[in-house]
Amino acid sequence: MASCLWRYRCRILLCICTPCILLGCLFIYITLALCLAMAHTYPSDGQIISSKLPNGLFVATGTTNSIMLASYPIQPFWRQGLNKAAFWNLIQHVMDRQHNPILQASGNISRKHNITSLNQNGCFPSYEGMWRTSDYFTQPLQIQKFIISMHCRVYPLLIDQPGLCAKTEEAPMLLLAIKSQVPNFRNRQAIRMTWGYSGLLKGQVGKGGLVRRVFLLGKIDEELSEGIKKESEMYDDIILWDFMDTFFNLTLKDVLFWDWFSKRCQNARFVLKGDDDVFVRTPALLDYLENQEKLHLKRHGHAKKMEDFVVGDIITSAFPLRLETNKYYIPESFYKGMYPTYPGGGGVVYSGALVPRLLQVSRRVHLFPIDDVYVGMCLQRLGVIPIDHPAFLTFDFNAEEAKEPCAHHTILLVHKRSPEEMLKLWTETLRPSEECRNTTLRNEEKQEEILSE
Repeated sequence: MASCLWRYRCRILLCICTPCILLGCLFIYITLALCLAMAHTYPSDGQIISSKLPNGLFVATGTTNSIMLASYPIQPFWRQGLNKAAFWNLIQHVMDRQHNPILQASGNISRKHNITSLNQNGCFPSYEGMWRTSDYFTQPLQIQKFIISMHCRVYPLLIDQPGLCAKTEEAPMLLLAIKSQVPNFRNRQAIRMTWGYSGLLKGQVGKGGLVRRVFLLGKIDEELSEGIKKESEMYDDIILWDFMDTFFNLTLKDVLFWDWFSKRCQNARFVLKGDDDVFVRTPALLDYLENQEKLHLKRHGHAKKMEDFVVGDIITSAFPLRLETNKYYIPESFYKGMYPTYPGGGGVVYSGALVPRLLQVSRRVHLFPIDDVYVGMCLQRLGVIPIDHPAFLTFDFNAEEAKEPCAHHTILLVHKRSPEEMLKLWTETLRPSEECRNTTLRNEEKQEEILSE
């Protein structure tokens, strides 16, 4: 009897206590939720922050490039302390934070260094004073000159070609944008006579398309030479800006060309940006680009533009060269870390639709002394992955391949070639011998398999 009474009392106690325990847990949960919501909604100054993110896409670097999975961060976002180990890293860190849409929304941005807005002269506020003085004066002269001028990126045109892409109703299939210097007349003349022909050009096997040519130059001397003026009047293919044409200013040519293209030649479907000592099999390149358009059409239809197309000799896992005698030398006090994946600057092809995007993102990336690395930095921030193609040889053939009689019939671009070699190779590849007539382009078989599917 006592045992039954005990069980009865336990059941009554359980029935009474259980709802109380559940209500207590619910109260604790609601209290914690409200505290967290208030902590995230109200900053220290008491102003309410909208829970909605600002318009625009925010991309965080993560551990995966899969299109099926979102990347997740390896390290915590937005460290409060800036990395002052290297000058470029420091000023770019500030730039990235001040253009970060989430930090803009939360107001969690340091305004100590306002280096994110171009003034009316086309310059960011000068930040050379942020460099440690003792380090600055120990650097090579070209580094010192770059630091002094790197905050400016708008320079007037001394010679322009405003009607280059408007001479015919047909949009150019390919614009050849060739980096040159005023003294390199022989290189420019050899290009005009060979692979840089401007006009309708037939492909090696395909229909080809309209090609336009322009040479990108800066000043060598303070006075503009009469020779370059006459050359421009004769050939209508010179663009010259009012800045000193040095090796570390090649990055300026990219940025200024992107701006020029967006205003003067935005209807061009593709751009070849290369040096004036490369040889290009232009007819074969036109065939390759025609096939790329067919592949794109097959995958995406007419609606989607080729906004992410970049192809060339792609360099990965590269580090800055620290040997002072090398022209690519970058001191550790200026830049620290690996370079992003980038296309070799000797010759790269990208879609015309990508150029406005490159121009836009370049306004959020500080200039860097090595031009092809800078392009890689911009592509990285756009999330564009360049295509590595073995027919782009920015480092020339290896010793064994160079001995092959038909080696130049298997490539699209090779670096470096003299004006005399350009003339010889153009004749040989335009009318191939019986031995080389059926030679296929490197990597061509794989592309044909995709097209036939």
